[in-house]
Amino acid sequence: MVKELSLERWNLELEANGRDHHTADLCRERLVVRRGQPFRLTLHFESRGYEASVDRLTFTVATGPAPSEEAGTKARFTLSDAAAQEGAWAASVVDQQDKELSLQLSTPAHAPIGLYSLNLEASTGYQGSSFRLGHFTLLFNTWCPADAVYLDSEEERQEYVLAQQGFIYQGSAKFIRSVPWNFGQFEDGILDICLTLLNANPKFLKNSGRDCSRRSLPVYVCRVVSAMVNCNDDQGVLMGRWDSNYADGVSPMFWIGSVDILRRWKNDSLRMVKYGQCWVFAAVACTVLRCLGIPTRVVTNYNSAHDVNSNLLIEYFRNEFGEFESNKSEMIWNFHCWVESWMTRPDLQPEYNGWQALDPTPQEKSEGTYCCGPVPVRAIKEGDLKPKYDAPFVFAEVNADVVEWIRQADGSVQKSINQSLVVGLKISTKRVGRDEREDITHTYKYPEGSPEEREAFKRANHMNKRADKEETGVAMRIRVARSMKKGSDFEVFAHITNTTSEDRACRLLLCARTVSYNGVLGPMCGTKEVLDLSLEPSSEQSVPLPILYEKYCNYLTESNLIKVRGLLVEPATNSYVLAERDIYLENPEIKIRILGEPKQNRKLVAEVSLQNPLTMPLEGCTFTVEGAGLTENQKTVELPHPVESGELVKVRVDLLPVHVGLHKLVVNFESNKLKSVKGYRNVIIGPP
Repeated sequence: MVKELSLERWNLELEANGRDHHTADLCRERLVVRRGQPFRLTLHFESRGYEASVDRLTFTVATGPAPSEEAGTKARFTLSDAAAQEGAWAASVVDQQDKELSLQLSTPAHAPIGLYSLNLEASTGYQGSSFRLGHFTLLFNTWCPADAVYLDSEEERQEYVLAQQGFIYQGSAKFIRSVPWNFGQFEDGILDICLTLLNANPKFLKNSGRDCSRRSLPVYVCRVVSAMVNCNDDQGVLMGRWDSNYADGVSPMFWIGSVDILRRWKNDSLRMVKYGQCWVFAAVACTVLRCLGIPTRVVTNYNSAHDVNSNLLIEYFRNEFGEFESNKSEMIWNFHCWVESWMTRPDLQPEYNGWQALDPTPQEKSEGTYCCGPVPVRAIKEGDLKPKYDAPFVFAEVNADVVEWIRQADGSVQKSINQSLVVGLKISTKRVGRDEREDITHTYKYPEGSPEEREAFKRANHMNKRADKEETGVAMRIRVARSMKKGSDFEVFAHITNTTSEDRACRLLLCARTVSYNGVLGPMCGTKEVLDLSLEPSSEQSVPLPILYEKYCNYLTESNLIKVRGLLVEPATNSYVLAERDIYLENPEIKIRILGEPKQNRKLVAEVSLQNPLTMPLEGCTFTVEGAGLTENQKTVELPHPVESGELVKVRVDLLPVHVGLHKLVVNFESNKLKSVKGYRNVIIGPP
C-alpha cells in the first residue's frame, strides 16, 4: 500500500510572484497577485514525493464571508496536466525535484478581487489530509488583455497603477498651480485599509455574498469607492467642509498625501476624517483604485458648473452694483477635481470603453447615494446623456451655460454681457512619466463653435448654449501683472475697448473680494467707482485698481484666490458689461536639499527651507514631510520661535529610503499667516 502523502512545508514564493505580478511592494509578508495571470507555489512533502498516478491534489479558494461556486466566490480545482480552460481556476506542475513540487495556479481574468483563503486536500486512495496554505489577495490586472482594466501602454500602466506620487492641479484657469501629492498606494497597511473600505460599504453589509461576487466588475468597485470616500451615507473616509471652520479637524489644504488620511480612518475605528474638499476626495479615491489595480488619474476642470436641476443653465442674479443677490446652490467653482478610471463597459456600446469619469465629492445623490459615475468620458463629448452613470451632471460640469441678470432699482431685470466666464476650461491631469500638466479638454469637448460641438449639444438638448451673444461694441476684460505674490501689494486693470464710431458715456464699478475655490465670496479687499467714464470712438483705456496686503491678509482663504469684478454700465442704452477674473497669489518657494548619498537602506537627510515674504512674523510654524518609500510615517518639525519678516528658516529631516528608484519627497508648511505652502523634490535612490 502506498504511503500517505504528507505535506511538510510550502512556499508561496513571495519574491518571484511579487516581481511577476508588479506587486513587489505589497509582497513583503503576504501574497498579492493579479487576476488572469498564473502565480507560483512550491510544496515540500515529508516521506515521499508526489506521484501523479496515485496522488490527487485538490485546491479550494474562497473569498468573502459566504463563498459559493455559483457566485464565483469559491472554486475547487484539481492538479492536472491538461491545459487550463480559459477563464477557469487551475493548477499545473512546473517542475518536480524529489520531494519538492513546483506548481503554478491560474486565476480567471474575471474573478472577484479581494482576500482569498487557499486550502489543499492531498489524497492517496482512501487516505487524505487537508492543509491550510494561507491567504492571498487578488487584484485587477491592467497587464492582462482579458481583464476589463487592460491598458496596452506600459508607460500608462506605470503611471496610472504603479506611480505612488503625482500632482493635482489647483489655482485658476489663468494661473494653473500644480500641487504635489503622495498617493502611497503600496505603503504599509494601505491595501488592508482598501479591503476594509470595501467591506464597510452598505452593499456588503446588506448582502455580502452578492457584493463580493460583483467585485469582479471594475464599474461596480469604482461606484462603491466613489461612495465610500465620502462619509455622507455610510462609514466613509472623509467629511467635506467648505466654510473655513476647521478647528475640530484638519484643513483640507493641509494634506499632502492619502496615506495619513486612510490610516487615521482605520485607526479611529472607521470614524470619518475631518476635513476634505474635492481634490482630497479625488486623491484618496485615486489611491484606493490604484491599490486595487484599476488605472486611475486625478483630473481638474476649471470653471466647473454645479448644476442642481440639470437644465444645463446656471443663472446668476445681481444687484445694480454687480453683487450676488443671495448665495445659492448652483455655483461655478473655480476648479473641481474628480478621477478617471480606465475600463471596458460591457453594459454599453464598445466606443464607450476607456476612461470613465468618477466623482467622489458629495454633491448630488445618484440612485439614492452620494456618489457619481463611472460615466464614459466619450459619452460626455458626444452629448449622449443616457449611459450610466450620472452623465447629465458631468456634462453640465464642463458645458453648462451661464446667464447673468442685473436686477435694477425698479425690480426689472436686464441681461448682462459676460464674455469672461466659460464653463469647462483647461481640463488637466499629470502627463504620463513626466512632472508636467497634460490638457485633456479635447477628450470632454469638441472645439468651440465646431459642427461636432453643435451636434453634441443638440443630442444633449442644450441648444441655449452658444446662442448669439449680444454685442454692444464696448468690451471689457480684467488684466493683471505677470506675477502676484502673497504678502505683496499689486494693481489689476479693467481694460475697456470701444470699437464703435461714437462716444460712449459709462459708469465703472471695480471690486475685488477674496473667494474660496468653490466660488463662495469673502469680504471686499479693494473697490473703485468711476462715475463718468468717457470712451472715445475706436479707443481703449485701462483703469487701475490697487489691491493691498493689509486689506486682504485677514480674509484670504487657503485657496489664495481673489475675484476681481468689473461692471460697466451705460445708462443711455441701459446695457451692462460684466468682466471677472480669479487671481491666484503665489506662495513662497520651499527649497529642499538632499544631504548624503541616496542609497537604499542608508540614512539620508533632507534640508527644507523657506523665506518669510510677509511684513510680519510667522508664528506656530511647522514643516510636515512625507514620501512613499522615503519615510515610514509622516514627519512633522515644529519651530520653537516665530520666523521674522524676511527671515530664512531651515530644518532637517531624517529619511530612510527602503526602495530603489525615483521617489518624491512632499513638504507642507503651516503657520498663522502663511498656510498650506507646498513643495517637493524628486529623489533617485540607488542600490546599496
